[in-house]
Amino acid sequence: MNLAERQQQFEAKVTAYPGVTAGARIAKNFGFSNSARVLEGGLFACTNNLESYSEKLAAGTVTPVQQFIFLCVLTFPPNDEVYFAIVVNSGAAQINQGLLKLHREAVGRNLIGQKAYDEAKRAYDDAVAAGQAPKSVKPFKAESISNNVKFYITADSRIYFHNNEFKETLRPEPGKAPLDPDCMAGVDSILFGIWPPSASARSSLLARDFVGYLGSLVGREKVHELRIWDEENIVAAAMRRMPVTIPIPDIEAAVDVLGGHYPNGEVRRFHAALNFLEHKHFVILSGLSGTGKTQLAVKYAKAVHGLTAAQPDPLLFICPVRPEWTDPTGLTGYYDVLSNRYVVPPFLEAVLVATAHRDSPVFVVLDEMNLARVEYYLSDVLSCLETQSELQLHSSGVPLEGTTGTSIRAELPLPPNLFIIGTINIDETTNPVSDKVLDRASIIDMSSVDLPGFFEGLVTRHPELRDARASAEAKLIEVHGLLQKHGLGFGYRVAEEFMRYHAFDAQHLGSSSADVTDQLLVQKVLVKLRGAEKQRVLLTGIEKACDGLPRAQAHIRKLLGDLDDFGSFQAMR
Repeated sequence: MNLAERQQQFEAKVTAYPGVTAGARIAKNFGFSNSARVLEGGLFACTNNLESYSEKLAAGTVTPVQQFIFLCVLTFPPNDEVYFAIVVNSGAAQINQGLLKLHREAVGRNLIGQKAYDEAKRAYDDAVAAGQAPKSVKPFKAESISNNVKFYITADSRIYFHNNEFKETLRPEPGKAPLDPDCMAGVDSILFGIWPPSASARSSLLARDFVGYLGSLVGREKVHELRIWDEENIVAAAMRRMPVTIPIPDIEAAVDVLGGHYPNGEVRRFHAALNFLEHKHFVILSGLSGTGKTQLAVKYAKAVHGLTAAQPDPLLFICPVRPEWTDPTGLTGYYDVLSNRYVVPPFLEAVLVATAHRDSPVFVVLDEMNLARVEYYLSDVLSCLETQSELQLHSSGVPLEGTTGTSIRAELPLPPNLFIIGTINIDETTNPVSDKVLDRASIIDMSSVDLPGFFEGLVTRHPELRDARASAEAKLIEVHGLLQKHGLGFGYRVAEEFMRYHAFDAQHLGSSSADVTDQLLVQKVLVKLRGAEKQRVLLTGIEKACDGLPRAQAHIRKLLGDLDDFGSFQAMR
């Protein structure tokens, strides 16, 4: 949709708004040089050419307008446009009287200017007759009457207008005349719409702040949002399908195209676990770091929504869990007394979007959810999932303004089209997940890693990695096999970065492939080694596998020395 079409649709919506009369004077002010801007003490709204109307009004040849509507726009980065219409009904008579005053003042200035010119012309003619060399007389040019009237909104809910130079402030200034009360009128309402429409609860905060500023000028009860543009371009038809309606082979094929490698039926199990209940969709993905847990959730959501890897998904929310969370506010938000707004975190944003788009599946990923105690911060959500009750967000009797521009009610149910996915790792930085959480979710383990199949898919998508694969695959698979027997294997993330490092070195540094493999084993793989006497066979096996790789062998021998001296070893200590 181009700019002109958006402007036309906004005008049509305003024209059709209840209370807008057929005889209203609708002034369009969408030009680049006519854009609204914020001033001290108010807002410059627009400039309007009213010369013809003012002349007819003074001559009594036109019926005075009973309703003025000024269509304006203000643009915010990155690409948000706030269209707003200033509606004046009760103050239309004041605007007409003010325009007549501006007209008479302009006529008076023209008469004075003509008289001064006539006197100067006579003096000039006399000087020429006397043989003197007078200065030339600049011809008089009558000024336009009420041409380009500037309209402003003041802080006391009025519209002010004049036909002089632009004002930089609407506040009283020492030595300058105050705003002319005869050129003011009350604002009855402001209608607005924000482009682009969004499936997200998050519009540009600058755009929403500006709408709030309009409310502070004229009163929030006078500012009304128009639903103008269809969100179909944002939420396409493919995004309005529930996962259960899509054949699982189609989802698996889409995940594969998106770059996912899940050869052990993970996509099928994930699909079943996420959809077997109509009222609750809660799955936890467990396993080694880097095995694609978060990526499975992301790729599944994009597959369901029919999106490519490069397309953003407005119905997918990633919520990184922080270790200091001890209550639900990290998920469900809180009221911030400093900003006088309700802070909306990604999880609550997902709930709001799912509530607004009931026919679309909305996915929220609690990434690394056991960095904090899950039963502490997730307790309210778990209770709502089980009892199908409402989330208690705040105790105010009226909705609060949210930081995303959305009104936040005191209570909000979890909609059935909300799909919650958690990912967990088990190591010394995480917390155990209690039975009460495990009982309420389906747990899918993703520790199994298929490196040969992953490498095959990787070079199919990225042929430039074919040489890197040939150089490193055999040694990496050998070391991985030894590590996996002791629960110290690595995932696809490490394997892919191993290959990309090889390709980069070959292109830019020119090191031998054996030397690069030696470096990477120490930098990416062996750094996670830890254990005690039981793992001695692991160290000796890796030492043998690293024959001809001096850095890796030296690293392993150091760990063997620590094992002999202390009875345990840890690479990073």
